[in-house]
Amino acid sequence: MASQVLLYDLPSRQGIAWSLNPWKTRLILNYKKIDYKTEWVEYPDLAPKYKELGIPPNDPKSTGYFADYSSPAIKFADGTRMQDSWPIAHELEKRYPSPSLHLDDPIVVQVRDQIAEIMGPLRGVFIPKVPVALLNKPSADYFIETREKMFGMPLSEVEKKMATDEQWEKARAPAEKAGEWLKKNGGPFFLGETVSYADFIFVGMLQMMKRIEEGLFERFLAFDPAFPKLFEASKQWLEKDD
Repeated sequence: MASQVLLYDLPSRQGIAWSLNPWKTRLILNYKKIDYKTEWVEYPDLAPKYKELGIPPNDPKSTGYFADYSSPAIKFADGTRMQDSWPIAHELEKRYPSPSLHLDDPIVVQVRDQIAEIMGPLRGVFIPKVPVALLNKPSADYFIETREKMFGMPLSEVEKKMATDEQWEKARAPAEKAGEWLKKNGGPFFLGETVSYADFIFVGMLQMMKRIEEGLFERFLAFDPAFPKLFEASKQWLEKDD
């Protein structure tokens, strides 16, 4: 019998999940114990594959829009397909309401938007390492070309100019703000003992850092003792990663 749900995710050379946005969806699937299978799609194959599957392009006006076709996408048991982790989270909650993701709690949108504040200063730290540490050649070539266009310089130059202690310091304040939110209700989760989608958004980011480079992940965790506690409490939903 085919798995009920198909998750379209970006592959790594290691054969395991690494990217933040697909991790957000994968964490929900693991948390809700939804039976699913992964189909790996390399970066340059996303657009042709989704077009073939009839998945409409992302709305340029949607929050966090980056490209017309992005990872993750999902196929439900009834054949419905969609992309983008944010609408996917709402659809999964509707179809599998228990256990709840507490999507209506304000903390979910706060954390979603805070990730951009945290990762903004650290783009030059992490992005140049992605193709080297993780990607197969088709995705690595695509990633390097598109990111160099985005930065307007080679990734080696990006790393030299932007992977600095100064950029880490710029990330500190927005990271510590998230740490305050985690401690507000006593932790380990943003809502105290209650798990919400806010946790999966944040843990997805932490897991991506860990997959890119363990030392950078450890450096980020050191910003706030609430971060390793959240990561530890969420480990059970990181186990299925292929």
